[in-house]
Amino acid sequence: ANMLSVTGDGRKLALDQRLIDPLLPDDPGNKTNACAERVHRIWLEKKEKRLTLMLFCDLSTPRGEEEYSVYQDMKSKLVSMGIPEWEIAFVHDAKSDVQKEVLFGKVRSGSIRILMGSTAKMGAGTNVQRLLYALHDLDVPWRPRDLTQRHGRILRQGNENEEVEIYRYVTEGTFDAYSYQILEN
Repeated sequence: ANMLSVTGDGRKLALDQRLIDPLLPDDPGNKTNACAERVHRIWLEKKEKRLTLMLFCDLSTPRGEEEYSVYQDMKSKLVSMGIPEWEIAFVHDAKSDVQKEVLFGKVRSGSIRILMGSTAKMGAGTNVQRLLYALHDLDVPWRPRDLTQRHGRILRQGNENEEVEIYRYVTEGTFDAYSYQILEN
C-alpha cells in the first residue's frame, strides 16, 4: 500500500473506526461521541441567546451512498439528545449559491444553530459569524491554510460574541498527532 492510502486509512480510523468497517461498534470514547456531548452541552447553555456552532469534518461528507456517514451519525446523536432536527444543517444540502445564502442567513439569525461541513464548502465566503460561539475540528485538514480558513469563520469581524471557543478533537495513538505535526511544519 502506498503512503497516501495508509495516511487516508489512518485519518479515517482516527475519526471513527466505522469508516474502515461499518460493522464495527460505535466506540463510546471516539471523537463523534465526545463532540456530540460537548455540542449538546453548549447548545443547552447558549439556548436563550440562540448562539450557533460549526462542526468541520472533511472526511465522510454526506453523499448518500456510504453505509456509514459521520455526518448522519453526528446528527442522529444530537437529535437523540433532544436537539431539534431543523436546528442542524449540513452545508452540503445547499446545492446552489442561492440555497447557500439562505442557509447562511438561517445560521446568522440563529434559527439553525448547528452547521456541519467540510473546509472546502464552509471556507471563504461563509459569513455566519454573527452568533457563532463554538467551532469544532473533528478531523485534521491537509494544509495549514485550511485550518486558518476554518478558524477564520469564527475569529472575524461581525461576531457579536466577545469570547468564542474552538475545539480540536484528537484521538490518542492515531494519525491525528502526526497530521498536526505535518501542519505545524
